Formats: sequence, structure tokens, C-alpha cells
Amino acid sequence: MNNKISNPKIEVPSGIALNDKDYLENLLTSLKCLSKNMTIAISEASNENLYKEYQKIIDNIVKLQRVAFELMFKNGWYTLEKAPTTKINEKLKTLNQEFQSLK
Repeated sequence: MNNKISNPKIEVPSGIALNDKDYLENLLTSLKCLSKNMTIAISEASNENLYKEYQKIIDNIVKLQRVAFELMFKNGWYTLEKAPTTKINEKLKTLNQEFQSLK
């Protein structure tokens, strides 16, 4: 059984020169880092105006991150894995137990 979810891979030139896939991987990695760091910045904003400006920035970063991911997935450069139902049910059970312990 194939648990991989992907599109046909668009081949890119290999070698020392950067190709489209390399650029996109770097962009996605950078956007993920920016997103994490902006989350810290927004939680530590010193006033409401700064908070609102950070919120606009992080919203745009998240949108760009999604565009980059979708493009990588469309070109077959990003593969997802289908989780078996048993694994999903186990995780759901664990999360429900953790949630109940918070009450």
C-alpha cells in the first residue's frame, strides 16, 4: 500500500548551480523561520499599535508560506504521507485525554 501523497515531480537540473526547487526550498525554509520569530515578536509587542503592525506582517508571511508550499507540492517536490486510521485514532485519543486533564 502506497502511503505517499504527491504530484508528478517536475525535474530540475542537478549540479552546483541553484535550480527552481532549491530557490523554493530556501524560500519556504526562510518563511517558516520568519513565521516562528514573528510569533515571538507579536507575543512580546510593547503596545497595541506595534502588535497590529506585527499582525499584518505575520499574516502576509503565513500567506506567502502557503503559496510556496502549494507550489512545491504542485511540482512534486513536497510529498505528504497518508496516516493510517489507527494512528489518527490513537493521536485523537491522546489529545482528548490531555484535554480532559485540563478541566
